[in-house]
Amino acid sequence: MIKPIVVSCGEPAGVGPEVAAKAFDALGGDIPLAYVGDPRHLPANTAISLIDDLSEVTQAMRSGMPVLRHDFAEPAQAGQPNPKNAIGVIETIARCVSLVTSGAASGLCTAPIHKKALKDGADFAYPGHTEYLQALAQSGQAVMMLACDELRVVPTTIHIAISDVPDMLTPALLRETITITDADLKNRFGIERPRIAVAGLNPHAGEGGAMGSEELNWIAPLMDQMRSEGFEIQGPLPADTMFHAAARSRYDVAVCMYHDQALIPIKTLDFDRGVNVTLGLPFIRTSPDHGTAFDIAGQGIATPTSMIEAIKLAYTLAEKQAAS
Repeated sequence: MIKPIVVSCGEPAGVGPEVAAKAFDALGGDIPLAYVGDPRHLPANTAISLIDDLSEVTQAMRSGMPVLRHDFAEPAQAGQPNPKNAIGVIETIARCVSLVTSGAASGLCTAPIHKKALKDGADFAYPGHTEYLQALAQSGQAVMMLACDELRVVPTTIHIAISDVPDMLTPALLRETITITDADLKNRFGIERPRIAVAGLNPHAGEGGAMGSEELNWIAPLMDQMRSEGFEIQGPLPADTMFHAAARSRYDVAVCMYHDQALIPIKTLDFDRGVNVTLGLPFIRTSPDHGTAFDIAGQGIATPTSMIEAIKLAYTLAEKQAAS
């Protein structure tokens, strides 16, 4: 039997608690899961079942969303992050990782966090979820992949200023990103020989050096080397022609050079159903592909679609892992 998925509460002043509750209702008990957070932060009409251990999930789901209680310093005011709750947000993520790594849970789905709120309230040292999870795992390089039915994308550099990308983007980082992506598509997604499209850094992939030299100097030579090692790689390709339907049909994942180069296409194609998957970790982690949405928090109008898809994908990956 597959162990439950744990859902970390994320920023309590955002839409995370709301979409988690809606997702539980929409899934109708098909997937065992437990919410980890302060029950006070859930919508007032949420039917919950407080539990002390994940072994109680199946029974608890009959009367409401199972909740592993994690008390925060303060109640939450929708749309207004409270610095006093920052430590609680960080602690719930760490607690969920502990539950997964101990084998009590089969995967983790994280509700969105607000990085500035965590930095203001707890001097959070990480640019985002991905980097913090990598630190908690104490293992390897975490790689962020966004996935929907039409597209999978991986940004090589993530939460850094665009002006820092050329310095941070190195042959070693790009090689490691591609290697981890290839391995997880094989081992977790069951794609026997992943087809990987790699974007160029510069417009038109540098256009023969007229618009930048990185492609000629090291990106193309690295791709040639990795192809000789057995990777099925296309590129470097001009990013502006990689994401139309015919181009997407020729690869399983697009490895991009920076955050927006990867995220704009997938959010344009399917904003509601995109899922964030962290590759390279020793455990399964997914997340909805949206932020805290403070502007609509507490109004009951946030769509749970991405959270639903994230929970479903975490469970599907757990089933594949259990069967392997």
